[in-house]
Amino acid sequence: MRRFTFPGFVDVHVHFRDPGMTDAETAASGLAAAAHGGFAAVVTMPNTTPAGDSIEWIERQMVAKGRGEQKTIIIPSACITKGRAGAEVADLEALAEAGAAFFTDDGSYVADDRVMEEAMNRVAALNGVVCQHAMDPVELKGGVIRDCALARKLGLPIVSVETETKAISRDLSLCRETGCRLHVQHISTAEGIELVRSAQKEGLPVTAEATPHHLLLSCDDLAADDANFKMAPPLGNREDRAELRKAVKDGVLMFATDHAPHPAAKKSQGFQKSANGIIGLETAIPITYAVMVEEEGMSVDDWAKAWYEKPRDIVAGMKDRSLRDTVVEIGPSRAVDVASFKSLSRNCPYNGLKFTCWPCN
Repeated sequence: MRRFTFPGFVDVHVHFRDPGMTDAETAASGLAAAAHGGFAAVVTMPNTTPAGDSIEWIERQMVAKGRGEQKTIIIPSACITKGRAGAEVADLEALAEAGAAFFTDDGSYVADDRVMEEAMNRVAALNGVVCQHAMDPVELKGGVIRDCALARKLGLPIVSVETETKAISRDLSLCRETGCRLHVQHISTAEGIELVRSAQKEGLPVTAEATPHHLLLSCDDLAADDANFKMAPPLGNREDRAELRKAVKDGVLMFATDHAPHPAAKKSQGFQKSANGIIGLETAIPITYAVMVEEEGMSVDDWAKAWYEKPRDIVAGMKDRSLRDTVVEIGPSRAVDVASFKSLSRNCPYNGLKFTCWPCN
């Protein structure tokens, strides 16, 4: 058994559904799941009901407490646009002053060029970061899965590569014009990765994240109409997965879970009708260690930095925060047991899979 202690891991992309869908997750249960998963801090997304476009919403998130556990803290993000409607830029200056980690309409792409340009100019003046859910709604066309054998067998509508690359290309153009720091959320295609890689080589202030599920799984391996494998963006093919792993190893991408809890009923209707997303806070450390260290040969230190060093760079004020350490143990394989999760939801495809690296906070 080997034990490692690192600066506290930070997950810059979680959904706690509070307020609006607390049967799936509350701030308290989400914090308990984060602590159980080994995270010192999490950034909550603003796609709640109401949306996170107000100082009151920010304050509500920041005072949330876990189930008797004060180990993990919430740092809320805030909306780019009012109501996440994409039509009018929110009061970004007031939200930043209130403590917003960064700005995102996560779950929705800000498609209006003029609205996004205004937002990025204002965020640049704040020395902040805009995070974008890079799925262009015009290109999406109702798609639910990438092209693969299962999609063709079931006749499911396809999500094209251009859905991601068109969105990233537009945002990179605005990043170039405004100088605003840009973070691409849950990137999923080889072509999207190349756009980010090239932008970083150009010297643009661009970062991006890879999720554990996109690093572990592939649409080419899907065998059943199981919505526990449905997320947005969808799983890529094996070539996409290989490029994601390479980009993490090269330091192009950081990690983030996109922890997205849902009640069982919302994930029981197959790819066509079920909600997008899976939970990931309590399996992220085991999965990313297995994929990147054991399979891809990444050093343990570099793997850990993708969980603490790179994420801290995009979160406002994070470099000055004191966080608890993250401690992990590497030993005999242990199976994922969703019955032991602190999250209120169980929507993930990992139950029974075995991993050697586990948090021991």
